[in-house]
Amino acid sequence: MSPTALVTGGGGFVGQWLARGLLARGTAVVSVSLHPPAPGILSASEVGGIEWRQGDIRDADLLRRTIEHARPELIFHLAGVSFVPEARDAPATAYEINVLGAVRLLAATAALKATGKMDPIVVIVGSGTQYGRHDAGEMPLDEAAEQRPQDVYGASKAAQEIASLQICRAEGVRVICTRSFNHSGVGHAEHFLLPALVGRVLALRGEADPRLAMGNQDSVRDYLHVADVVEAYLLLAEKGIPGEVYNVCSGEGVSAGELAREVLLRVGSNAEITTDPALVRGVDVPVLVGSPAKLARSTGWRPTRSRSDIIDDLIHAATR
Repeated sequence: MSPTALVTGGGGFVGQWLARGLLARGTAVVSVSLHPPAPGILSASEVGGIEWRQGDIRDADLLRRTIEHARPELIFHLAGVSFVPEARDAPATAYEINVLGAVRLLAATAALKATGKMDPIVVIVGSGTQYGRHDAGEMPLDEAAEQRPQDVYGASKAAQEIASLQICRAEGVRVICTRSFNHSGVGHAEHFLLPALVGRVLALRGEADPRLAMGNQDSVRDYLHVADVVEAYLLLAEKGIPGEVYNVCSGEGVSAGELAREVLLRVGSNAEITTDPALVRGVDVPVLVGSPAKLARSTGWRPTRSRSDIIDDLIHAATR
C-alpha cells in the first residue's frame, strides 16, 4: 500500500512542486489549501491525482478531520503568510497563521498519535529570515547561529519553530524543522524579487532607452531552485533526525544587483539598472547566506540546478 503524505498549503507555489515530487515517488497526496492550485505548475493529471481539501490552517476542526481521515505517514507544513510586506502590514494575522496554524496541526497530530493510530514524520518549513542581521564575516550561517529576526515574518517563523520543537519534546511528535532560504522557479508569484525582475526586464524589450529601477541593489541573498528545495524536504522526511533543525540553502550569496544583471544577460537586454528610493525597504538585512553542510551530512542532498536554470525557467514560462 502506498504511503500517504498530507501537505498544508498544497495549492501554493512550493506546495504544488512538493506534491509533484511526492506523486513521482508513488506517494498518495492529500492537500489542504485555502485556494485552488494556480495553473502553470501541475499538469491536469497531477491535479487529478491529489485529494484536495479546501480550508484555512486556522480551522482546528478541519485539521483534525483531515488528519484522522488521511492517517498520513508524512506531513509537510507549508501553509502560511510568506510575503514579508504582507506580514508587516498585518502582524496579528501573520502570527495567527504562521504560529498557531502549526500549533493546531501538531496538536491534532499529537492527539491521534496518543491513540496509537499514527506516528508521522512532520516537516515544519521555516525561513532563513529567522537569523536576521549578522556580520558579513559570519557567513555562511550554520544552525547554531543566533536567531535575530528583523521583521514580523522572520519572527513568526522563529516562534513557529520554538512551538513545534516544544511539541516534539513534550508529545513525542516526530518534528523536523527547516530554515529555508530564498528559492524560486515556475509558478512563483510576481511580487517576489526574482520573478518580478524577469517580468520587468521582459516588459522593457523594444524600449529605446530601457531602465530597470530597483531597491536595495547591495542586499545579498542565498537562492535555490524550488525543485532542489523540494528534494531537500523529501530527503529530510526520509533521513532527517526528529527534533533537529536544518538549513535549506545553497551556501552561496548573490546581490540583488548581480541578480538583475544575470536576468538582463539571460534575456539579452542592455537596460540600465537604477535605484528607486521608493523600492528600498526601511528594515533590511544586508547579507543572508546559509550553510547547507548539516543537511548534506544527514541526507546526502546536493543542489542540481543553478541560478541560471531558475532564470531560464522563469523566462520560458513567461514567454511561452
